[in-house]
Amino acid sequence: MIGIYFSGTGNTKYCLEKFVSLYDRNIEITPLEDEGTIEKVAHHKDIIFAYPIYYSNLPKIVQDFICGNSDVWKEKHIFIIATMGLFSGDGAGVSARLFKRYGAQIWGGLHLKMPDCICDVKALKRTPDQNKQIVIQAEECIKSAVYNLKNGTPTKNGLGFWCHIAGLLGQRLWFYRKTQAYSDKIQINSDTCIKCGKCALVCPMNNLSLTKGKIVANGRCTLCYRCVNQCSKKAITILGKKVISQSSIDDFGN
Repeated sequence: MIGIYFSGTGNTKYCLEKFVSLYDRNIEITPLEDEGTIEKVAHHKDIIFAYPIYYSNLPKIVQDFICGNSDVWKEKHIFIIATMGLFSGDGAGVSARLFKRYGAQIWGGLHLKMPDCICDVKALKRTPDQNKQIVIQAEECIKSAVYNLKNGTPTKNGLGFWCHIAGLLGQRLWFYRKTQAYSDKIQINSDTCIKCGKCALVCPMNNLSLTKGKIVANGRCTLCYRCVNQCSKKAITILGKKVISQSSIDDFGN
């Protein structure tokens, strides 16, 4: 078994690590954007696949990873973990339908509410204590899901017909275009940016680069918000115009 994840600001990685620590500490976990990840996947039949949900849909980078490696998923057994800021309906289902198309069997699905990481939009902002409680509740859900999986009754969040309808009507129909292509909406405030290059280092898409003394965006943002949350000068925005509250799982996790 292997664990594969995409994690913008650490929420999803944290959840997968907790899941694996309870299920089997010997399971290797690896980010999907790392070179060699798909080769590792090819050598395992059972997979725990974890990612965040944006607008009730897959991040573009996750969609491309699944579809771009379609020949790898045949006869794999996949348990899906989907993290979200509020509710997605079929957060696990959006990838499950792709995996099934490519011949995989879906083992189960788990939805986990986690602290919001979209730090330049006011919606879903909570106090540090509220976020800590959200993480504690997620950990309890993980414990329950691991127990169920070990006992042959895997959790199946987001995999049914009505979950699919809820996902469509909740956000996906209205914001479909937000995740169907990479975004070119990144804004970098040249007055506050100190050109440290950290944003370029953390970007999973290699979308940012330090060129001729300034940070340049190349129109391939997958909306993970790593750069925005880790910019020490709060010089980067994507959806909003001002950084309201930066987020890191290190502030809330145990």
